[in-house]
Amino acid sequence: MWDWIVNILFEILKLIQGFTVDWGLAIIILVVIIRLLLTPLMVKSSKATARMQVLQPKLMEIQERYADDPQRQAEEMQKFYAENQFSPLGGCLPLLIQMPILVALFTLLRDLPHYFGGEVSTFAFFNILPDLTATPGSMFGQGLAVSAPYMIALLLFGLLMIIPQLYMSRNQTGAQAQTMRMTSVIMTIMMLWMGWGLPAGVLLYYDVSSTWQVVQQIFVTQKVIDKAKAEEEERLANAPIEVDVVRRERKARPHKKS
Repeated sequence: MWDWIVNILFEILKLIQGFTVDWGLAIIILVVIIRLLLTPLMVKSSKATARMQVLQPKLMEIQERYADDPQRQAEEMQKFYAENQFSPLGGCLPLLIQMPILVALFTLLRDLPHYFGGEVSTFAFFNILPDLTATPGSMFGQGLAVSAPYMIALLLFGLLMIIPQLYMSRNQTGAQAQTMRMTSVIMTIMMLWMGWGLPAGVLLYYDVSSTWQVVQQIFVTQKVIDKAKAEEEERLANAPIEVDVVRRERKARPHKKS
């Protein structure tokens, strides 16, 4: 299923490596290319996130009003999405696009000799990560000088998951903020557990991509979100008020008998 994606990824990395003469640098350049291509989608995703934050009270009102009628609740939710031209999955598209790349990169690094015809040249990131196919688990205990870069890549893999979540929750208070922080901690632990067995090349890709995302979120995305929230709040304020009126049926008047 993934063969054609893996083959395309391998050819792209091999082409980039031909200019950079380093596989790790080729992965970094691949991240930059993909992130630049995804920038328009990231802006759209940020706007969708901002709209979701503004529309959330309305959605919760619908859920509470029709809590005893799931079918009516679903109908009203769909109606609300259609009236506001909003898709709840709009913010997930960039992540969905990147997932096949991560899976393909994992497959490529796991079966690298197969794609090189059985012979593999040095697949390293300069002298920092001497073997991008090795995992932190396999390098652990081989001396501080050898294993330290892999452990650092693993820690970044976990920390770069929690930093965006903490940044997003900085203005929240109460139970919602506490829930988000707890979720972030749990996800970080899960990421560290997953990263223990991932090739260093996958960790390198994720670390660089997530660092780009954090910088973009602080300096670009937040401005887009603030502007989109202001526009959505203004649109809702100027929207006509809908009144849900239930008309009572008029009973037919009795006819007088002659």
